[in-house]
Amino acid sequence: MHWILFLHILMGKWIILPVLSSSSLLIECFLLTEHILCLSYFCISGQCCFFTCRLYEYHFIAENKSWYEAQRYCREKYTDLAKVFDMTDMSRLRNSTPNQGEAWIGLNNNTGGNRTWHWSLPGVKYIQNDSSWNLNGRTVNELPGNCGRKRDKLVDVSCDSTMWFICYSEMKKDKKTLHLIPKLMNWTEAQSYCRSNHTDLASGLNQVDGKEIEALMKSKNSSFRAWIGLFRDSWRWSDGSDFSFRYWDMQLFNDTQSNKKCAMTLLNRSGKWSSDECDKEKPFFCYDDNLILVGENKTWEEALYYCRENYNDLVSITNSDEQNWIQEKVKEANSTYVWLGLRYTCTLGFWFWVTDEVVKYKNWGSDVTTDGCDMSGAINAGSPHEWSKQADNKKFNFICSKK
Repeated sequence: MHWILFLHILMGKWIILPVLSSSSLLIECFLLTEHILCLSYFCISGQCCFFTCRLYEYHFIAENKSWYEAQRYCREKYTDLAKVFDMTDMSRLRNSTPNQGEAWIGLNNNTGGNRTWHWSLPGVKYIQNDSSWNLNGRTVNELPGNCGRKRDKLVDVSCDSTMWFICYSEMKKDKKTLHLIPKLMNWTEAQSYCRSNHTDLASGLNQVDGKEIEALMKSKNSSFRAWIGLFRDSWRWSDGSDFSFRYWDMQLFNDTQSNKKCAMTLLNRSGKWSSDECDKEKPFFCYDDNLILVGENKTWEEALYYCRENYNDLVSITNSDEQNWIQEKVKEANSTYVWLGLRYTCTLGFWFWVTDEVVKYKNWGSDVTTDGCDMSGAINAGSPHEWSKQADNKKFNFICSKK
């Protein structure tokens, strides 16, 4: 057994605790009134076992119900009918059951035909910018439609048109993130190509109006048109989320069939989606959210105690998928910021998650400069939902993990 001198954090006190020699964790102890709260935050020997949990879980329900009956069942037993953020979610959903038939998911088209623009790349929110559009920019042979293409400006044209397209690569290829693909494809084919060979179609105004795409467009001698990742539809998720991911089976799906307003996944066709009449009875997928947004304003310490006493812990964000999921939660907050389980140790000079995860993924705002004592991490409730360093005694809403 070794003795280690630990740090003072809140009350200016020091404490010495015994640590077994086999232990790989250095522990920071918070002296809070009559309690001692110890938080492990990094490994000395590298022999760590990190606790990981899904922020949400899928459940396949093998009972045949109409879409609305399925929705009611999911809301009573879990959170709601399943929503899907990206291809990772689709793989998880498919792997949650051996069933190879049709099953309802939480997407429906009961909006009265009101179409909304989305970016193809999951997590990129569409924000209207009239200066980026040329509403009279269609050529003689182009029909108006629900997909966006780029020349000098954005133009809405028929998704069945064929043209070159621009892919985005999250991991740079040849020192570039944008790639012009000189193949003639319709919008859906172009999206599938980009998702298979890169990351997705170019998405977001910072990509499609940026200097890299400008140089790309000028790199060819002749003027040309190219698909980018912009589309509009009237489909919405049951729980109100604005996830833009779509996985339609274009051989079976027809968006003009007005009587087929509810979406299903075709498990025998790689999980791709189609639609059917909502009163048809099918099995279905629910999702259960393992997070809860607490709409009370508390200090960071109060929030930490509340989560540990009533749920599991303050939430951690360890990758971009978790960031995108949590962004949906914080939109409902009634405070400017929302506390996360992110803490700064002044003595050792680094940030750590209270659930033991290493801070590898980061999403700090550009205005964050210096670290400081008595600081904890919060996420901005408004777009672009970046992280911020806030004094512990400020009071915000917070997010607890349930498991």
